[in-house]
Amino acid sequence: MLGLDAYMLARIQFAFTVSFHIIFPAITIGLASYLAVLEGLWLKTRHPDYKTLYHFWSKIFAVNFGMGVVSGLVMAYQFGTNWSGFSEFAGSITGPLLTYEVLTAFFLEAGFLGVMLFGWNRVGDKLHFFATCMVALGTLISTFWILASNSWMHTPQGFEIQNGQVIPVDWLAVIFNPSFPYRLAHMVIAAFLSSALFVGASAAWHLLKGNRSSAIKRMFSMSLWMLLLTAPIQAFVGDLHGLNTLQYQPAKIAAIEGHWDNSNGEPTPLILFGMPNMKTEQTDYKIEIPYLASLILTHSLEQQVPALKEFAPEDRPNSPIVFWSFRIMVALGLLMMLQGGISLWLRKKGTLYCSPRFHRFVLMMGPAGLIAILAGWVTTEVGRQPWVVHGLLRTQHAVSAHGDLHMSISLLTFFVVYSLVFGVGYFYMINQIKQGPDDPDTSLSDTGTNAKPNTTHEPLSLSGRL
Repeated sequence: MLGLDAYMLARIQFAFTVSFHIIFPAITIGLASYLAVLEGLWLKTRHPDYKTLYHFWSKIFAVNFGMGVVSGLVMAYQFGTNWSGFSEFAGSITGPLLTYEVLTAFFLEAGFLGVMLFGWNRVGDKLHFFATCMVALGTLISTFWILASNSWMHTPQGFEIQNGQVIPVDWLAVIFNPSFPYRLAHMVIAAFLSSALFVGASAAWHLLKGNRSSAIKRMFSMSLWMLLLTAPIQAFVGDLHGLNTLQYQPAKIAAIEGHWDNSNGEPTPLILFGMPNMKTEQTDYKIEIPYLASLILTHSLEQQVPALKEFAPEDRPNSPIVFWSFRIMVALGLLMMLQGGISLWLRKKGTLYCSPRFHRFVLMMGPAGLIAILAGWVTTEVGRQPWVVHGLLRTQHAVSAHGDLHMSISLLTFFVVYSLVFGVGYFYMINQIKQGPDDPDTSLSDTGTNAKPNTTHEPLSLSGRL
């Protein structure tokens, strides 16, 4: 297929399936916590908007949860089918970590998901809120174990190698490996940001269509507050993550920076744009700012950042890919902070809900969080190459012995099936979002309150119940 061998086809297939998969858990993590906040606010205030938004977003959550489970199972099977060398070498660590994820997170989510989705008017308010919180907690626990396993592959510790296999000797060291805290925080915040952008874009679409109901305004406002608060925190966590990566994976940092040579003895400039060339070992057409890379990565104007020529050619990551994927992630992060800043300015002016140009900007930024997550994962995973377990197992030694034709057919099948199955789910979610939440007035009868109806907006046709 396109002149690629089985090894490259296996890598492309895993990259394709994991890229599909990560989108759904990212939204699920953020929406689960958002739903818990909505129900908590409803219990506290009994304002019908919160319950209306809960019913609306629980439908989107359910679809994301289902597609995330399906895509995750398919991806997990590939460890045995396509990467048997990795499973044989590191299965004694990654296997138990994934088992812990199932036993804690998935069982917790599955146990309370039914109550959360179908328990309104069947269980008490507090029990239903507890179920929602347990589902939200389950998504975070799942993130904990998955990131522990993935982080160990980047910064392995707490093990011994016996007979060509990794044997765990200290599980606390395995789980809380050096990169784990930074990667966990970075991913969780990224999920919250992605969900905030997703929710905000949905509200912006309705505002542009003239729907300024109180529920839409509240949804829009909450998403922008989340964006304003978390985007700067993400930048801070990202800086800490970069310092950690510099310490444990310096070749990745050199590739991200497109930095090749330290022979001049000067502090490292920050290359804003350029074209890293793996053959000529230089970055062409570069635009750089003197000293800035040293200042950002070493917090010093004297120290140098590691250069790619300090590593053997076979140990260098693909610099052009990680150079640009990192810059896409950072650029989107800056746009997120800009969006949060503009929203605060419009709040002070009192024009947050009647600024069409800003609403169009928010709508266009809807997928930005998910694109940034994909760019970030490309940066960290391609930047780990040529290792599947950093410093211990090369990717080419981890792949299963499949033929080129077998992998070509398998990859094409994944393309077709994923496009059909998840395409249907995607269009269902878009259709639900276009219809929007119900008017709270239509559901006042089951709120259990004597709240006064709000008659300033028209009811929508979609039922607010599951």
